[in-house]
Formats: sequence, structure tokens, C-alpha cells
Amino acid sequence: MHTLVGWHIEMEFEEHDGRTRAAAMVRLGDGTELRAHGYAKRHPTDVEQLRVGEEIAAARALMDLASQLLGKAHGEIDEAAGRPSYPLTS
Repeated sequence: MHTLVGWHIEMEFEEHDGRTRAAAMVRLGDGTELRAHGYAKRHPTDVEQLRVGEEIAAARALMDLASQLLGKAHGEIDEAAGRPSYPLTS
């Protein structure tokens, strides 16, 4: 059986005085919504590049989201197996 599933991640940015904040949200198939944030700050001597700040803040928000997804998955494994699971670390 082949099943196609998709998630859409919403990403919003707020920029103010050389600081960029990214907010990410994903809604999973079980109805769970995970939210994460990432931040970037431009060094005063750096050239203003809004896109770069967005990319850094977004990457940090996605790393937070990935960590939450791993935690959720391991919690579900633990519950089903009746014992702790051990996440792989890189």
C-alpha cells in the first residue's frame, strides 16, 4: 500500500533594528500543532541583508521544530514499546 502524506510549514518573519525573528508552525496529521522560533541579529559592521537574516532565523526555527518532532516521535515510541527509546545523535 502506498500512502502519500504532506505537511505544510508556515514561516513568518519580523524584522526590527537589525534583528530578525522567525516563527514556524506545522500541523501534523494527528492534529498536533508544533510551533518554533528562531532569531538572528546583524552585527553592526555587517551590510544590511534582510534575506540573510531571514535565512538564519528560519534555519534556527526549523532546527527547533526538528527537535520537537524527534521528541514527539520518541514519546510515541516509548508509549507503544513500554520502554524508553534512545534517539540517535550525530
